[in-house]
Amino acid sequence: MSRILFNHIYKTYGRDKHAVVKDFNLHVEDKEFIVFVGPSGCGKSTTLRMIAGLEDISEGEIFINDQKVNDLPPKDRDIAMVFQNYALYPNMSNYENIAFGLRLRKMPKSDIDRAVKKAARVLEIENFLDRKPRQLSGGQRQRVALGRAIVREPQVFLMDEPLSNLDAKLRVQMRTEIIRLQKQLGVTTIYVTHDQTEAMTMGDRIVVMKDGIIQQVDTPEVVYNSPANRFVAGFVGSPPMNFIDGKLTERDDKLFFETKRLRLEVPRGKSSMLLENKYLNRSVTFGIRPENISVEPIMFEGFPGAVFSGLHKFNELMGADRYLYVDIGSGQDLIVRTNPRYHYDYDQNIQLVMDMNKVLFFDQNSGERLATSYV
Repeated sequence: MSRILFNHIYKTYGRDKHAVVKDFNLHVEDKEFIVFVGPSGCGKSTTLRMIAGLEDISEGEIFINDQKVNDLPPKDRDIAMVFQNYALYPNMSNYENIAFGLRLRKMPKSDIDRAVKKAARVLEIENFLDRKPRQLSGGQRQRVALGRAIVREPQVFLMDEPLSNLDAKLRVQMRTEIIRLQKQLGVTTIYVTHDQTEAMTMGDRIVVMKDGIIQQVDTPEVVYNSPANRFVAGFVGSPPMNFIDGKLTERDDKLFFETKRLRLEVPRGKSSMLLENKYLNRSVTFGIRPENISVEPIMFEGFPGAVFSGLHKFNELMGADRYLYVDIGSGQDLIVRTNPRYHYDYDQNIQLVMDMNKVLFFDQNSGERLATSYV
């Protein structure tokens, strides 16, 4: 069993005690793969380093398997860390790099040999053990770094942006490899990244951070479909969620979201929740993901109260998708994710329809998601 508990963790620096991690509370389950994600400087790597014992904890407690580790030396925490820059010894062979930690433990030579070859077999790097790190590709070097971690059979894996130095194709391959490896070994893993695609595809749960504060902790599906606030909604998802500021109004017992250019009817399931929370005639932010806006004519019949037009400014062909950038007036652009067969001229007027069942609303002041979800 390898559980990790963070209890009101703070990390401060300097005389003014500037906090880079603030009141961090989290329970990581045994064998869970959990991802810390957020923009640069949000405190995710600092938090990881506090688990490893590479940073002191300013306030709070960290427990690994019910043992408080605040003052425990890194070597006694039974964790293994994989870094962004591989951290391999260039003068050693890959075999020696993988074996290094075991030799420090003074394990018998035969046991070290057996453990290194087993790790190499799992990672498919058996043919590279006699080479030096400089003779390998970036992906192969990252496998050696992973081998050095798994050979110790630790309680916990800590991974600090291990794929950021790899090219796009290799990152996808290594994501799959790391997921497979973690499931095969069943080791509790905390993975840090600023790449929300990595977070969405790899984590059992995602911890979204901003300015040292946890914004939301949940499964990738819940974080994507029911973001806790505007920051999470805009950070998770590619391309990002569209936001429009406007006001909620009521006409003929129907609730509408209105701007100077738009008037969109809010579905009854959402409108009742908004009215109960007294948001009528108040300014709100409207959020919709690019895939929930359509140029398909057949969709117009299903959502008659959500049809509008805009000027096509430019587009990006992404292979299986095309991203349209559409100006709907007053300097407001929307991103529309659609089929690549749709192609429009610059400044061509096009009709769009929103799936209003997939719309979310946010408080303009706090950014918190209002009491609405997908229906």
